[in-house]
Amino acid sequence: MSVFGLSAFADHEQVVHTWDRATGLRAIIAVHSTVRGPAIGGLRIRRYDDEQAALTDVLRLSEGMTFKAAVAGVPFGGGKMVVIADPQRDKTPALLHAAGLAIERLGGRYVTGEDVGSTVADMAELLSVTSYVMGAPEEAGGSGDPSPSTALGCFCGITAAVRHRLGRPDVSGLRVAVQGLGNVGWNLCQLLAEGGAELVVSDVRGNLVAAAEREFGAAGVEPDAIYGAKADVFAPCALGAVVNDDTLPLLTAPVIAGGANNQLADEERHGQLLRDRGVLYAPDYVINAGGMIQFAVERIAAGPGLDWDEVDRRVRGIGATLSDIFEQADQSGIPTTAAAREIARQRLTRQPA
Repeated sequence: MSVFGLSAFADHEQVVHTWDRATGLRAIIAVHSTVRGPAIGGLRIRRYDDEQAALTDVLRLSEGMTFKAAVAGVPFGGGKMVVIADPQRDKTPALLHAAGLAIERLGGRYVTGEDVGSTVADMAELLSVTSYVMGAPEEAGGSGDPSPSTALGCFCGITAAVRHRLGRPDVSGLRVAVQGLGNVGWNLCQLLAEGGAELVVSDVRGNLVAAAEREFGAAGVEPDAIYGAKADVFAPCALGAVVNDDTLPLLTAPVIAGGANNQLADEERHGQLLRDRGVLYAPDYVINAGGMIQFAVERIAAGPGLDWDEVDRRVRGIGATLSDIFEQADQSGIPTTAAAREIARQRLTRQPA
């Protein structure tokens, strides 16, 4: 397996494979960039088909974190850690401690937080072996669950997108198809429902779909049916690469804006195809930056306690950032993905203020 030859390698500074015999830990830490500061990114614990799939995932995710931090204007770079394991069966305090020691060995180049398969409680476990942790419970000095901040940023981004594409001031009366009812998807549904949107939802966990039907009056559909659901907005909030050659022809929504990472299977090609079809795409690493912003504010706090007003201000600013990206894409005749990348690249050429 060639790391350097992968298209997802994308000039990473450091890729570390780590293994621990006693706990069975198999993990990869990818540090994409520390140009603007230490690399931050979540700890993902997930079953992968093979090591190649895990490597591709961690490389794409860490690169996305670099651009996410750059566009959000925080003094950090991008990284990610994936642990190849079943979080329901294999995750133990010993496994987490081994992961934490691997992070500690990097000496602060990478700082981790909650992600798919890990929890706020897991971050507390990591704190016993490393200080390079964000999002631990508030009683342990952290800022806790980032999902509400991510969902709020997505809601502000959706509002900006429907204003730009549909000429609507808010989501009231719009139909939004939400794919995935995890922590981010559920919190986003709550905000959308409070804003007067009509919801169509899907998840591989039928109990969550049923709960959303009761809680929000949502219409539940089978996972594969969400792509073709009639909607004004398609909001992917599950795993990545859901907009691909197979699903793109099925999509009917004129706006794609959601919380998942790496929503486009091929960012450049599918970004152009969406533009050609008249679909407005909110680049994932811009719209879903709310949790990262919360962690960044936590990490740079000078004293105890988190300035939640500052978190709220920065997260709500995601809407304005996206509006600028949409305008720039229109003026230049390029996909929104290219406009967002250009902003990120410009910021990566200079140190943050």
